[in-house]
Amino acid sequence: MDSILAVDYLYVMLFIAGGFTVAFLPFVVAWLIRPNTIVTSRSHQTYECGIEPFNQMWDYRFGISYYLYALIFLAFDVDVLYLFPVAAVFDRVPAVRGVTEFFIFVGILSLAVIYAWKKNVFTWEKKKTWKREEA
Repeated sequence: MDSILAVDYLYVMLFIAGGFTVAFLPFVVAWLIRPNTIVTSRSHQTYECGIEPFNQMWDYRFGISYYLYALIFLAFDVDVLYLFPVAAVFDRVPAVRGVTEFFIFVGILSLAVIYAWKKNVFTWEKKKTWKREEA
């Protein structure tokens, strides 16, 4: 009985060791094959959308359009994910009902696009330069 328990513990230890190996092996391989580059002061700068930093980072204000595009992308990405289950069960429902529900769903998505278009979400504003007011 104890030998069976010891074998079970051995299996658990092997799974744990295998898990750690799989988790940390990519880090070790990346460290071994990385290029040796010279570290400069530019290497430690924050990368933000390819814009060269100047002064302090809070001196630069990003337009809200970046965030609006990200939110619209996430909303439509989630909505498109709902189309996969619909396509999977499309052959199990009556044809008229399935097509009707599909067009209702796509119609609601279209209304969201029209609403965003009317609110000028898709127009990209020209770059504004902000100057910090000195007190």
